Amino acid sequence: MELPDIREIEAAAERIAGVASRTPLLESPSLSRLAGREVYLKLECFQPIKVFKIRGAYNKVSRLREGSVVAASSGNHGIAVAYSSHLLGKKCTVVVPESAVKEKVDAIQDYGAEVVRAGMYSDEREAKAREIARATGSVFVPPFNDPDVIAGQGTCGLEISEQLKEFDSVLVPVGGGGLISGVSIALKAKNPKSKVFGVEPKGAPKLAAALTAKKPVAVPSPASMADGLIPSALGDLTYQACSRYVDGAFTVSEDEIFNATVAMVNTARIVAEPSGAAPLAPLLSGMEGMGERVVVVVSGGNISRDLLARVLASR
Repeated sequence: MELPDIREIEAAAERIAGVASRTPLLESPSLSRLAGREVYLKLECFQPIKVFKIRGAYNKVSRLREGSVVAASSGNHGIAVAYSSHLLGKKCTVVVPESAVKEKVDAIQDYGAEVVRAGMYSDEREAKAREIARATGSVFVPPFNDPDVIAGQGTCGLEISEQLKEFDSVLVPVGGGGLISGVSIALKAKNPKSKVFGVEPKGAPKLAAALTAKKPVAVPSPASMADGLIPSALGDLTYQACSRYVDGAFTVSEDEIFNATVAMVNTARIVAEPSGAAPLAPLLSGMEGMGERVVVVVSGGNISRDLLARVLASR
């Protein structure tokens, strides 16, 4: 497998048009005041399924001839594959962790997919999903380590380059690295001087570890309230992209992620899940190196009702 280039990302943009939304990119005056610099929000939480994953999932699933697919996901990738399969008339099975957020499981099932629960960690559910794919003759749809998935996610970066001509850096949440891989490939092709930084939980610092070790590193027992950001390691493809195009990684604590989620909801009035709010955390914590005009990719808004109630009660 090889990394997609800008032409493949542009082809993906045509393929997903009319399914994935061209999401808004807007300055948040309230967050700019809090952070002491210009903060722009790329609102992937405004996708039809409230998460950026529709970009990569539809780009991948729409290119498959087979009639059935299997995915492994903490929630959002599963929602995206289920939604894409529903639109394309394909049978879908999604393997989720035992601890999956109820609202995300409900959404997967609402799109007609079968849900199978297996284990707690990404490697456990991927092993189960691949087992099901072999037994049923289905195609396994990777959550991040796949050229078509990366190309689809890269359309987010393509839009940023078209919507805002001048910016210093883009902050992207990092799970397995599919989003930051695609975004960084697109942005470095269109805005070579711009910087791209990953943001990940201290409980799952797989990008920071990989950049230090100069190879993918498995994080033992990854954990965070940002459930979309806890794969144990980057893939070989996503590591290649990050090592070439990403300028650095910020790791943030659970308190910082929660406070960023509170600020996003209660100050900016944007409903973001912790994974989507995490890139705001380095700005609110006073971390340096990002410049004065910063784009925050708000990757998703599928927050649980219980957590949203806690966020709304915080000040």
